[in-house]
Amino acid sequence: MWLKPEEVLLKNALKLWVTQKSSCYFVLQRRRGHGEGGGRLTGRLVGALDAVLDSSARVAPFRILLQVPGSQVYSPIACGATLEEINRHWDWLEQNLLHTLSVFDNKDDIASFVKGKVKALIAEETSSRLAEQEEEPEKFREALVKFEARFSFPEAEKLVTYYSCCCWKGRVPRQGWLYLSINHLCFYSFFLGKELKLVIPWVDIQKLERTSNVFLTDTIRITTQNKERDFSTFLNLDEVFKIMEQLADVTLRRLLDNEVFDLDPDLQEPSQITKRDLEARAQNEFFRAFFRLPRKERLHVVADCSLWTPFSRCHTAGRIFSSDSYICFASREDGCCNVVLPLREVVSIEKMEDTSLLPNPIIVSIRSKMAFQFIELRDRENLMEGLLLRLKQVHANHPVHYETSPSDDDMASPVFYSTSICTDKFGDLEMVSSQGGEEREKEKSPLPHPEPLTAVFQQSGSQSPDSRLSREQIKISLWNDHFVEYGRTVCMFRTEKIRKLVAMGIPESLRGRLWLLFSDAVTDLASHPGYYGNLVEQSLGRCCLVTEEIERDLHRSLPEHPAFQNETGIAALRRVLTAYAHRNPKIGYCQSMNILTSVLLLYAKEEEAFWLLVAVCERMLPDYFNHRVIGAQVDQSVFEELIREHLPELAEHMSDLSALASISLSWFLTLFLSIMPLESAVNVVDCFFYDGIKAIFQLGLAVLEANAEELCSSKDDGQALMILSRFLDHIKNEDSPGPPIGSHHAFFSDDQEPYPVTDIADLIRDSYEKFGNQSVEQIERLRYKHRIRVLQGHEDTTKQNVLRVVIPEVSILPEDLEELYDLFKRAHMMSCYWEYHRPMALRHDPSRPYAEQYRIDARQFAHLFQLVSPWTCGAHTEILAERIFRLLDDNMDQLIEFKAFISCLDIMYSGEMNEKIKLLYRLHIPPALTENDRDSQSPLKNPLLSTSRPLVLGKPNGDTIDYQKQLKQMIKDLAKEKDKTEKELPKMSQREFIQFCKTLYSMFHEDPEENNLYQAIATVTTLLLQIGEVGQRGSSSGSCSQECEDPQASAPPEQDSVFAEAGQSPQAFPETEGDWTVSLEHILASLLTEQSLVNFFEKPLNIKSKLENAKLSQYSLKVLEMSHPPQPELKLSNCSP
Repeated sequence: MWLKPEEVLLKNALKLWVTQKSSCYFVLQRRRGHGEGGGRLTGRLVGALDAVLDSSARVAPFRILLQVPGSQVYSPIACGATLEEINRHWDWLEQNLLHTLSVFDNKDDIASFVKGKVKALIAEETSSRLAEQEEEPEKFREALVKFEARFSFPEAEKLVTYYSCCCWKGRVPRQGWLYLSINHLCFYSFFLGKELKLVIPWVDIQKLERTSNVFLTDTIRITTQNKERDFSTFLNLDEVFKIMEQLADVTLRRLLDNEVFDLDPDLQEPSQITKRDLEARAQNEFFRAFFRLPRKERLHVVADCSLWTPFSRCHTAGRIFSSDSYICFASREDGCCNVVLPLREVVSIEKMEDTSLLPNPIIVSIRSKMAFQFIELRDRENLMEGLLLRLKQVHANHPVHYETSPSDDDMASPVFYSTSICTDKFGDLEMVSSQGGEEREKEKSPLPHPEPLTAVFQQSGSQSPDSRLSREQIKISLWNDHFVEYGRTVCMFRTEKIRKLVAMGIPESLRGRLWLLFSDAVTDLASHPGYYGNLVEQSLGRCCLVTEEIERDLHRSLPEHPAFQNETGIAALRRVLTAYAHRNPKIGYCQSMNILTSVLLLYAKEEEAFWLLVAVCERMLPDYFNHRVIGAQVDQSVFEELIREHLPELAEHMSDLSALASISLSWFLTLFLSIMPLESAVNVVDCFFYDGIKAIFQLGLAVLEANAEELCSSKDDGQALMILSRFLDHIKNEDSPGPPIGSHHAFFSDDQEPYPVTDIADLIRDSYEKFGNQSVEQIERLRYKHRIRVLQGHEDTTKQNVLRVVIPEVSILPEDLEELYDLFKRAHMMSCYWEYHRPMALRHDPSRPYAEQYRIDARQFAHLFQLVSPWTCGAHTEILAERIFRLLDDNMDQLIEFKAFISCLDIMYSGEMNEKIKLLYRLHIPPALTENDRDSQSPLKNPLLSTSRPLVLGKPNGDTIDYQKQLKQMIKDLAKEKDKTEKELPKMSQREFIQFCKTLYSMFHEDPEENNLYQAIATVTTLLLQIGEVGQRGSSSGSCSQECEDPQASAPPEQDSVFAEAGQSPQAFPETEGDWTVSLEHILASLLTEQSLVNFFEKPLNIKSKLENAKLSQYSLKVLEMSHPPQPELKLSNCSP
């Protein structure tokens, strides 16, 4: 590749370079230690020096220098990883520049002209690649050249970044270069003449962690199925580890998590991923997680600034975040002050006069007559331009007019009213809502319930109702005071003070409204007027599997609450769940959604409950409610790590924390609603809507800590479950205005002696004080780490289930089956790596049965067949693979699964001779052999197929072999042994028989007994040709049925009917085939007459050597195929000897 010219004083400095060729103006040099077959000491020392001093970052093995006559200054203008590459640059210089330079008189003009030309070439190359997106394009392009030369990946394998580091091999470090590409982690080292190449697919990584060893305190450990690799001595280990996490996460989601793949557009085009993209994506995901915003929100700007906070009478330092539909602020001090401003709420964005006290200020005014002042914005002009543009787009998409409620205490004031038809799309569903939507809804479907169910089904407490109501009034008063100072809309200042109010429990009358504000579901509600009504109208009355599941669970949802003991509550729950399943068919309905939704309906109007459910399922608990509940499993794994960190004694006693994780799964899926009394659990939901999943983590730790002593003395998992269930069932809420309502799944409530009662407010306060230091960023980093483990756990489960089904049905050893499964899966993955636009059916689909999750197409099968099959037929192998694939593809969807692949391979390696011959026979009749088969029309012209050969052959010792008698007896024996229940295979035509013979000839090529096998198959072919011709004549004379009934009826007693006229020599290939046929029994019996053929098909075959070679060759074969696409037609040479 071309290099930006930089002057060097000595062309052979330190004798590190050897001149290969030179001209008047250019010198081509080779680096010592490269390309020296003898491995001289000087070359080894230079190679070691390159590795230790990291000089290979700037020096490729070959280079071209510009030399101006009379000057001692040289400039490198090109480098190359191979001699072929550098020669291409040399040839270009000779053809395009060398003759032109002679016209210049001034040597400085020559240097300027060449340098300018090279820079233009670099610019042209750079524009066609993605190198310009990197911070240092020159160095990146050099690294890219080396990466491509060293690992020979297809061009689609894009390099993302690279680092100098050490890879530890035991106690020995190998200095080299780590290359991170979109699908692989690669390491290269050349030290003292020894080359080390390491390629690890991201999809094979089971654990990625920072650790330490005896020699270094901080390393990155990569764990795969069989090995651990440690990498160290990075210049910036934090940066490297983050990039690794990002790449592993992106690749695993794209290849192993089909549900997330469909939702995340960033994963659709992995070839466009760069280091900057990964950093921006990480920042975007943190932004969405921190403020719990929709997945579609795209972050545009992050800038340091200060926000005027009137409650503290000062400016608070932090950062401003600007996305498609939001302006957000987070203080530098965690939890001090956060603000979420939906652009729908914003009225204007204005610049203020710049002063020394208020540098670069802007004012954001919102419709509830509040204003937010941001100062110290460095790039204010560009920020303002982007904000105004996005504000205009939001208001253009959703025109609004503002109304103020007559009462300041009315929490419904932040509601927008649409003035135009609004079209919204969700996945494949398009909804159109207008002002007439509500009228249509009244006509065709039941009206949504207009108020929270608690307002209808009021309950009075059985003990001290006055004291409870007075506590409720105190809470309402505290909240009203807070609203006055901090704001009452979604744009309120969110501080530590509001967190304390939430921890005390939100008043019943404000609960639903505040849930809407904290989750920002109020913005979705205001943005989609009439949307829910249309969904209800379209979804009710439909019957499918989802609606059946919903109906089954309706009466299990808070059955102890009076609101769900009558049709009013049940009907509202049915409408919300069915509407959401219609909105999001990817999720549909999952168990535990009914419990959550029933609680939402208690405190929010029906439409509000719907949008709260949307916020929970799609933003606050991502990937929880889908086919595999990946999100919940990831958080369970994170919870285990937090237990080890915060409760080490408990973790030490319970060595297997997965038991605790299985107990706590329902805590996360139902937010403690299913295992805690309802009046207590709603306080947990309050904290969840304000703090997100962090609240559930810290409360779970508080529950375990409160029971740590008893858990440490527990003897088994059952006793631990009893301890935790009894504790949770006795958590009370003394401030609740309603009567106590037991948990949905209360355990052990019939104790003989009173169990201590725990107040929910005390438990929540302890959780914040002891475990509230976990930040959103820390939780997201832990999720990255454990998502790898969870997804790989699912892969292991899939593998074990597939093998459990296959092992009893085949004779291949289980350890060999495991390796074959890995090869099969890798064949699928390699096509996903480099062929992005293949049909959707080829993608990994975890929703399918285990055996069908990985399937391969015809090309992938052909590569795998070539690697592991014992039936190698030279150029004929590919055609044979095509026929086998057609045979195995029963449903004709152009895909086969692992079980079918293994059943075929098992016959080849472990089947008896008759099974192998039957398989070969089936490969040469339809559907395996087709009229359009690539080789089906080529004639087989070979003298060995003559039917004039005698059927009684002499042996060297003078004996003779009468094939007529042998064949007759074998056919009778096979007929007796034939399974009557087995479906009889159709007979083989002459064209099909010719292809069968070609395959046999190809299989014998390069066998040690090749000559004997050719002689034997020639004899057998002669027999079968005569059998077919006799059958053809018999059929034409109408005697076929008689021959089948009594084979000796029309022949002398000494002769079988099929040999009645064997002495005659008919044409070997008549012009029309007519009824020329042979059966499987004829072919098998004929082959059994030749011992060399029997030995060939019955000799033991070793699959292990094939597997070892396949593991080494699978990548290179795929790369070769990607480099040389298959031609439409393949000409085959004659496979016969």
